[in-house]
Amino acid sequence: MTAGGVAGSEQRWTGGDRARAAAKVMVGWVALLWVLEVVDVVSGHALDDLGIAPREPSELVDIVPAAFLHFGFGHVAANSVPLLVLGFLSALGGLRRFFAVCALIIVADGLGVWLISPSNTNTAGASGVVFGLFGFLLVSGFVERRFLGVLVGFGIAAAWGGSILAGLAPTQTGISWQGHLIGLVTGVVAAFVFRRRAAVGWG
Repeated sequence: MTAGGVAGSEQRWTGGDRARAAAKVMVGWVALLWVLEVVDVVSGHALDDLGIAPREPSELVDIVPAAFLHFGFGHVAANSVPLLVLGFLSALGGLRRFFAVCALIIVADGLGVWLISPSNTNTAGASGVVFGLFGFLLVSGFVERRFLGVLVGFGIAAAWGGSILAGLAPTQTGISWQGHLIGLVTGVVAAFVFRRRAAVGWG
């Protein structure tokens, strides 16, 4: 796949095919988060150790797993709906591009948390991906000159813009505003890196 488009059989998919595939991926992703949290609780929270502790070289291996783990059912519940909706909307543009965008967000966000989060903290959760997909959807319509994408950007801004701004506030305790900010910025960058070329401007 190139940054300019999606190659292969995905180009021949109908809108219904894309929607069904996107829904299956996101329902499976969110279900996995809940299964992992159940495993964490049953194991006496053994999976919590896979969160990211800043600037410890051995913690670099936890950058990817940390994006799928949470600290309690309330934590995973708070991320489930926005991840499901934003992930579904992002995946409608093609699964290959969607997975590439998510991989970039997860790795960049995890590295950023590892580098700049306060010492003696343990960071995990899908909120970095949520903020990243929000940023991706917010600007990709403008980047690609697609009117429908612009409408989607306005829609998610109206629905979650206030929550996103609140999640960036350094004054909040118990959340990683650093992870939220890095995820958001990476999502915006991903909209440029993985942009599709519109055949007709604002189509």
